[in-house]
Amino acid sequence: MLTHLHIRNFILIDSLDVEFPEGLIIITGQTGAGKSILLGALALASGAKADASMISEGADSCVVEASFRTSDPSVRSLLEEQDLDWCEGELIIRRQLSSSGRSRAFVNDCPVTVQVLQALSSRLIDVHSQHCSLLLSDRNFQLSVLDQFCRNADPLSRCKFLWQSLKSADAEIEELSSRKASLEAESEYNRSQWEQLNAAGLKDGELEMLEDEQKKLANAELIKNSFTAALSGLGALQDLPAGGDVRSVSDCLRDCRRELEHASRFVPACEELSSRLDSVRIELDDISSEIQSLNDSIVVSEERLQTVEERMSLIYTLMRKHSCSSVAELISLRDSYSDKLADSDTLEERIEALRKERDSFYSQYISVCEELTAARRESARRMAAQISESLSFLELDRAVFQVRVAPGPDSAAGRDVIDFLFSSNGTAPQEVQKCASGGEMSRIMLCIKAMMAEFASMPTLIFDEIDTGVSGSVADKMGQMICNMGRNMQVFAITHLPQVAAKGRAHYLVSKSARSDGRNVSSISELDNDARVAEIARMLSGSVVTDAAIANARALLSESVKAGN
Repeated sequence: MLTHLHIRNFILIDSLDVEFPEGLIIITGQTGAGKSILLGALALASGAKADASMISEGADSCVVEASFRTSDPSVRSLLEEQDLDWCEGELIIRRQLSSSGRSRAFVNDCPVTVQVLQALSSRLIDVHSQHCSLLLSDRNFQLSVLDQFCRNADPLSRCKFLWQSLKSADAEIEELSSRKASLEAESEYNRSQWEQLNAAGLKDGELEMLEDEQKKLANAELIKNSFTAALSGLGALQDLPAGGDVRSVSDCLRDCRRELEHASRFVPACEELSSRLDSVRIELDDISSEIQSLNDSIVVSEERLQTVEERMSLIYTLMRKHSCSSVAELISLRDSYSDKLADSDTLEERIEALRKERDSFYSQYISVCEELTAARRESARRMAAQISESLSFLELDRAVFQVRVAPGPDSAAGRDVIDFLFSSNGTAPQEVQKCASGGEMSRIMLCIKAMMAEFASMPTLIFDEIDTGVSGSVADKMGQMICNMGRNMQVFAITHLPQVAAKGRAHYLVSKSARSDGRNVSSISELDNDARVAEIARMLSGSVVTDAAIANARALLSESVKAGN
């Protein structure tokens, strides 16, 4: 319920702080006094579109703050989803609007988006104006009313989940089928490209190895000549003439080391020199051995050179053809063609699995739809009977109201189409929007709201002149019905009818006055018993309040008290 409302600098409201009780709350005021401004402020706090023109003249910002007390589990769930404090069901919703047109929203002092504010407010307050009777022609509204009457929340939740699963499976099947068709259209090309690249037997790093080998093979004789000359220079491969006495560099170094070893007995420094010569000799022998190995590895082979160059030519040709800069890219491309060829079979398997999954979802969907249809058909008669009884109470004695459940297209809400049928004179009923007058639509809508208040956990309900188009005893009975709703929930009734205004125990007056600077401002105040008599008398007689109107007002209030209203 709405417990407190604070408004500052909103259109004609400079500053307003008002507390609201439980039950039925009557709000009256002359036309243009500001009742619509009050609703506009509540709409802003509920997440309606903000506009800088809402700020009072001369102010740079406005604030609307509404305090609620609730035990609705759906409100708590929403708060927990948004990581907002539950605060034992005490909620403060605030909307601030600056002159730039930008607004900020808060729930219990935590900033939230307007979308969150709208979702939360829809669970806390429901404003029903005279124009809301147009909802009666909306089949979605008609279906929601019947489902609430049936208490179909659980099967509806399952139906929505299965419908979304069906749509998701259908979308994935369509997407995979499109991909499969595309792959099949390109399969011959993909296969030829893969076969060519696969036949090449490519290896990562192969081209660099081939290029290195080709350089060696192309220059094999030059390399071998260089190695031979180097070895000759070291004396390791000299051709010794017969009986010659030419010695290798290694032999010379060995002899020198030996002589220095002899001398070291007398000159100790020679021992280090001898060791260094031995190291030089060993290093030279090692160098000679490596040069010899390299020389032996060089093969002079025109056949091998031709093979290597043909292999390099093949790789270069593939790289140019496929716009690749390396063998690694060619291998990656080859693997991608392989994946595409394999994907077609994999996709077919996935599509088949999805189709089986979709068939399972659809079977469950049909089952829950049948459950919903059965519940709707069974409840439609009871709901129609209850609405008809309420319409009779509102002096539509010959009215006929029916709820038709007919087959409809598959949807998240099942496979039914709901129509509210109505006749005011007992003839064959037609769709309500085709035959009901404005006053009849208001009465039908009130009956529906009253019925919903009995079985649904409804938020604070505001009736904004729902009694438009009715008067006399009908207005009195509409007031009784609204008052009965107020016994189980908080109801605001904005009205111009004295018969309705006399109901309930809390009565607030919206008035407009001029300030000293000539600017008009609106305010709201709770009326005591005498002020309430005067206000109802004004509603009865107009601008001139007569003694008879005052007496009539007292009588209306007295009757309301006696009736327990």
